[in-house]
Amino acid sequence: MAIQRDDAEAPKRQKVQAAEVGTDILKGLAELAPATSLSRLAEHVGMPAAKVHRYLQALIASGFAEQDAATNHYGLGREALFVGLAAIGRLDVVRAATPQLSELRDALNETCFLAVWGNKGPTVVHVEQPLRAVTLVTRVGSVLPLLGSSTGLVFASYLPDAETAPLREEEAGLPGVPDAKALRKQIAEIRAGGLHHVHGLLMPGVNALSAPVFAVGEQIAGVITVVGAASGFQAETSGRAAQLLKQAAESITARMAGVRPA
Repeated sequence: MAIQRDDAEAPKRQKVQAAEVGTDILKGLAELAPATSLSRLAEHVGMPAAKVHRYLQALIASGFAEQDAATNHYGLGREALFVGLAAIGRLDVVRAATPQLSELRDALNETCFLAVWGNKGPTVVHVEQPLRAVTLVTRVGSVLPLLGSSTGLVFASYLPDAETAPLREEEAGLPGVPDAKALRKQIAEIRAGGLHHVHGLLMPGVNALSAPVFAVGEQIAGVITVVGAASGFQAETSGRAAQLLKQAAESITARMAGVRPA
């Protein structure tokens, strides 16, 4: 009888093992995003390429992975994005920031967004677009430069150096990126004022103003940013927009202390 019970449990064990393998491959696709070759993915997850290929076909069929017809590289599919966005929506900082960003958008009639620190750098996770015919398109999931954006420079000012070092080295020397001396000065100014503004750094004709929000223990949890066309949005740190942005950041930080996962 014991042997029969073991045999009856075998299909369940196989399903669990298959789910674990599929999850490992999905994690590998996320870690190697936006796209990777089969051989690199197989090496990354420590599995034979043939096995990874079989699982990829199943993931593609279910919408959790996709293959670029031009390069044959693999990446996460639309269903994986849906699951990821649902998980992001449960983050304390997103829930705490959403109503504040909506109010800020209404007050300024400019695009307002929240970014968190992801595995590729500053990543936009929530956007409030202004009520106007022409808006600046900022998409959820966009990854911003560390040293080439207002949002990124605020992260660089509050995250540990070890956390940002790889991106700093990668972006060093790019157009518009501050050198080491200028970066130290900017970081000191951001920490002193709690705000940062740029004019046309990431996109010509577009200004941005950013502020950090903190979790318990004064660890940076995200950055909220207002962006607008230079013709109508000056993004000065002494202006009304800066005052409202800073108030919103402080309100979000205060809420973070009391927010608990659902």
